[in-house]
Amino acid sequence: MRLVYHPAGHDDDLRVALVELQAGRWKSARELLGKTGTHWTLRTSRTQLLAVAAARSDVVDVWLAEEPDSYDAQLMAVRVAVERTLRAHRQQHPRTLEFETRARRAALLAARRTPYDPVPWVCLLALAQVDAQQLRQEHRMRSAEPMLPSGPWGLLYEVNQRDPYNREAYHRVLQFLLSLDGLRASSLAAVVDFAWSVAGQRPVGSPLLLLPAYAQIEQRRARTDPLWRRQWAEDPALGYTLNAFHDWFRKAPPGLCSVSDLNHLAYALWAGHQYLEASEVFEAMGPYATREPWASVHDGAAAADPGEALLLRARAESLSFSRKRRPRAGPHP
Repeated sequence: MRLVYHPAGHDDDLRVALVELQAGRWKSARELLGKTGTHWTLRTSRTQLLAVAAARSDVVDVWLAEEPDSYDAQLMAVRVAVERTLRAHRQQHPRTLEFETRARRAALLAARRTPYDPVPWVCLLALAQVDAQQLRQEHRMRSAEPMLPSGPWGLLYEVNQRDPYNREAYHRVLQFLLSLDGLRASSLAAVVDFAWSVAGQRPVGSPLLLLPAYAQIEQRRARTDPLWRRQWAEDPALGYTLNAFHDWFRKAPPGLCSVSDLNHLAYALWAGHQYLEASEVFEAMGPYATREPWASVHDGAAAADPGEALLLRARAESLSFSRKRRPRAGPHP
């Protein structure tokens, strides 16, 4: 089948707004966020993806200039500032600290303007990974979990006060832990401990049940192990994967499942030999795909895109297994 790599996935309204933003038009984004309202799950994910699309242009600046009293325009300006800071950090840009300071100030202003919105606090969490040396006090608070290092736990608390188990917030903490100096030398123990701790709280209906799978993918990126795939079929990995399947995938509204989460769950189930369950996830995905985790877990097959080749292989094997297991229709009377 022809795969579609688009971050909006099944969110058609978001897809339209993204196209319009990339063309320099912001009114569709305004209408989308107006309809999203205080649906925090959608608001968080939509503003983040809109910011990725808008960060390479001045479209949000134009929106804010034309509607200076619009909170949604202000929030999108914060999102764009954070996205630009993270890009500068990845590229080791000399003005990264300047960008970070400006984005942090804008996020705090937005948090004061609308205290009940979790998104400004999610933005502050996202900026924490820039401070790998934990120079800011808010990035080196002691964790209530003894196995976890100091970090931006107070910021995570603020998000949870407004939107418990906010998906992006916990993924931002995961990225912060990955940014800490010397973490990879310690076998990513903190990342795995954090993921297990979150999933162990059993937030039913939450994609955070899948956080251990993301941690395992980070392990794969950090080291090459020919036997690495075996762990997906063994506990605790298999147990966490099945919990995510039953308590998140089976219970969450299909339209709220991110393409990334579906792809990670599909891989974890297939790698764990849970082909029947994997087939359900592949069917829910439809044609929508993400480069990860496939690009990081392929076995080096001779293909122009080995990650995509693995995805198509996993999909074909899972759907084939499912078809063989389905009962055949009896003869017509």
